[in-house]
Amino acid sequence: MPNTLSAKSVRERITHFMHLEASGGIVLMFVALFALLANNSFMASGYEGILNTPVAVQFGDFKIAKPFLLWINDGLMAIFFFLVGLEIKREVMKGELSSLDKISLPLFAAVGGIVVPALIYLSFNYTDAVTVNGWAIPAATDIAFALGILALVGNRIPVSLKILLLAVAIIDDLAAIVIIALFYTENLSLYALAWAGVGTAVLFAMNRFRVMRILPYAVVGTFVWAAVLKSGVHATLAGVITAFAIPLVRPVAKDGTTSPSPLTRAEHGLHVWVAFLILPLFAFANAGVSLTGLSVADLMSPVPLGIALGLFAGKQIGVFSFCWIAVKLGFAKLPEGANWCQIYGVACLTGVGFTMSLFIGTLAFDDASLLNGVRLGVLMGSIASGILGFVLLRVFCKGSEENISEDTQSVNA
Repeated sequence: MPNTLSAKSVRERITHFMHLEASGGIVLMFVALFALLANNSFMASGYEGILNTPVAVQFGDFKIAKPFLLWINDGLMAIFFFLVGLEIKREVMKGELSSLDKISLPLFAAVGGIVVPALIYLSFNYTDAVTVNGWAIPAATDIAFALGILALVGNRIPVSLKILLLAVAIIDDLAAIVIIALFYTENLSLYALAWAGVGTAVLFAMNRFRVMRILPYAVVGTFVWAAVLKSGVHATLAGVITAFAIPLVRPVAKDGTTSPSPLTRAEHGLHVWVAFLILPLFAFANAGVSLTGLSVADLMSPVPLGIALGLFAGKQIGVFSFCWIAVKLGFAKLPEGANWCQIYGVACLTGVGFTMSLFIGTLAFDDASLLNGVRLGVLMGSIASGILGFVLLRVFCKGSEENISEDTQSVNA
């Protein structure tokens, strides 16, 4: 009976998350298509005008002035990374990354999904000192798009496969955070960094003294964001720092009753805003590829080709081969109810890089033509990976649909 309830609880949690992420992925797809249409039609000048609109915030001598595009990429994406940080902390403390046996397979998969795509990209760009900086672009997985495609396959997917994809994507996001901090930071201001350190110390002091209201963390987190922005380190990292300070413990009232933890409340409250506002705005601002004068030679140039092949070939090869090695060497076990064909289908879905790949591309390059190449490569690689992953899972999961249906009936009984 305990095992049955546990299985039901896992299914309910995954179903709720998948429903939200699938819907968000569909919205992302339509917004990206609209951005593509807008920048290649009579709306092009208006599209560029919106993104280049200057926006400034000033308090005394302190001033932040950026075009609207950078407020989205540096400001709103910090909220996205805040949510990512909350998910990472929850999974590491109490979820699918909380023990060695749970983390082994997704950890190997994520490492393979970072290393192989990066090597493929570098094989096309290692001779160019500028384009080599984009090596991390195909190493990212877009969790919303990947889970959205997985949801389209239906209930035939074993729950264990959904959990595997979630865990791989979360580790992938954590790796992206580290990569951004180490490789996409320059011109450090130690003065601003020191103020960011003070803010970070305050955040963790509040955690230590069990401050359970979210507002104080939001206020101090905003201060840390502004300091990090001025320091030269990418400002989105402030979102992760703030998230790690949010308590996961459940507050206990005087009568002994408990309520959801601040982390749980923040995570649930932000999911809708991130899925249906922040990420679509990011997609609108960054997916508008200009197709004017585009030729086959442009598609075959090192940046888009390296990214597209890194996402499409590198992700599936890296994730699948590292999973196979981990299982054959006894470091990990196959997910319950899953087979190697299904693992390969999931490996293909990790090649849907969209949001994170586009974001890293904006950090790697400033040149408009290179950024257009990044968008082309990300779109080609992500679309091809999504289609192949969907088709393979539709085919390879047919046999498990009946078993899952029977298992669901036994759980409900």
